[in-house]
Amino acid sequence: MTGTIQAHAFRPRDLVGGHIVIDLVNTVTARDAEPIDWLDGYPRLLEWAALTGQFAPAALAVLRRLAETDPGGAASALEHIRELREALHNLITALLDQDAAVAEGAVGQVENHWKQAVASARLIVRGTTPQPQVGVETSGLEYLRHELALQAFDLLRSLPLDRTRVCPGLRCGWVFIDSSRGGRRRWCDMATCGNAAKGRTHYQRKRQTASPQGHQRPPG
Repeated sequence: MTGTIQAHAFRPRDLVGGHIVIDLVNTVTARDAEPIDWLDGYPRLLEWAALTGQFAPAALAVLRRLAETDPGGAASALEHIRELREALHNLITALLDQDAAVAEGAVGQVENHWKQAVASARLIVRGTTPQPQVGVETSGLEYLRHELALQAFDLLRSLPLDRTRVCPGLRCGWVFIDSSRGGRRRWCDMATCGNAAKGRTHYQRKRQTASPQGHQRPPG
């Protein structure tokens, strides 16, 4: 990704992707213009992780302490999760565009992150299903990346492409899974991109109505 890094206080309205892995992809905004990366540091990543509600507060507290004692390791872990995020974005959008060449390259990058996660995992049985599990004790500062890489594998196996969209909002480009009943959701969030688009359309109509040409009498 090329763009700028900018501090951002994450809020619930930033989690509209329909899956935590897609919400990670959406920590970059304005992908359709000049991308802005909201992960300006490892503490910000922890802030985002806490907001998702999918990580134990105790694990996040341990990561915070590790980051304070090893800032270099935290910076490296942040860069790695950015790499995973961009590989996932490239893969998902390539699948939507049916771009086999881009998808093949991106899937190899995602595979590398997944293999690293599996190497730090242990196999557990949840319910009646064996599955890999990672933890802070084995993954350290890479725990969030490893967990997200494992979840990405599960998501990609069942990603509903006919319900996965890229928001056409101005300076957006967020990805989301449309879980609405009718399957006609267009915007990442009607309260932001949807209303902004409606406002622009309304403004343009008012300008056209108020223009001198609009008040000219018909010939004859």
